[in-house]
Amino acid sequence: MPFDSSQTAVVLGSGSWGTALAMVLSEHFSKVTLIGRNIEQCAEINGFHTNANYLPRIDLPKNIEASVDYKDAVDASLILFVLPTSATRSAATELASIGISTDVPLVSCSKGIERGSGIRMSEIITELMPHNPIAVHSGPTHAEEVSTHLASAAVVGSTNNDLAEGLQSVFTTAYFRTYTSDDVAGIELGGALKNVFAIAAGIISGIGLGDNAIAALVTRGLAEMTRLGIALGGRPETFSGLSGIGDLMVTCYSPHSRNNRVGKALGSGETLEEVTERLGMVAEGVPNTLSIYEAARKHGIETPIIDAVYQILYEDKSAQEALVDLLTRDLKPEMG
Repeated sequence: MPFDSSQTAVVLGSGSWGTALAMVLSEHFSKVTLIGRNIEQCAEINGFHTNANYLPRIDLPKNIEASVDYKDAVDASLILFVLPTSATRSAATELASIGISTDVPLVSCSKGIERGSGIRMSEIITELMPHNPIAVHSGPTHAEEVSTHLASAAVVGSTNNDLAEGLQSVFTTAYFRTYTSDDVAGIELGGALKNVFAIAAGIISGIGLGDNAIAALVTRGLAEMTRLGIALGGRPETFSGLSGIGDLMVTCYSPHSRNNRVGKALGSGETLEEVTERLGMVAEGVPNTLSIYEAARKHGIETPIIDAVYQILYEDKSAQEALVDLLTRDLKPEMG
């Protein structure tokens, strides 16, 4: 499914990642429209070509516009969902109500699973817009780096190979390389599960531990991610790729990660309420810990790190106590 430079694209969500992806797409489409909820932010993007609250000191390409009206998506040739996972269902419902053509590909770029149902974001979109082509996009890609054209790589997933290759072309620039995969579930699950481990990595830093502990967390976190991801429908090899170990590493080691910053503050003694208010942006790992913990219990999968983060966030367990419990669990073989 080829795209051409005369077409337009829409990004639902005008935060940092939505804006960074709009910058990538702006090299391939005549116009990219960011659809958000804040009228003042839209006026800034349209008038000054900046989105300073999310990407300070970045000048946006002139062919990026902003709107608060979903009707501005009606003629788009490509639509991206780059929203908090809690907003995906309402956004898809609103988009479906305006009569989007069934030929328009819909790409989920959000990382999480829905609480209660346990379903992935692409499954929500498919449920509400069942006739549109669906794809997902994920990888170790901080908006702060993509927006400054630092080299990055990601993966686009679809069971439709023609669609995947068409999306690969518009998600690729001189600084941003995209691969393809048909493991939609694995790509989405890698992106969702890594958020919890990023919080854990931040907690480790916050309580004063070092590189050894972070390396152990990433290694055991990958084992846990793979174990649960397979149970939820992903393929093992996907968790060794960009949306698995790649995204896990970047969020566990980088100060750009909101989830990591939340964990670091918790490990330093702040409450969840204090750090959430101070951060001022959604850290997906906080609500996703609930849905992922529920999914692990439903499928009977052993997830000691996820359990520990859940207990810290929602059962007032101290980070130090959770660490001791993790280190003193029953001994076992590494591959057991």
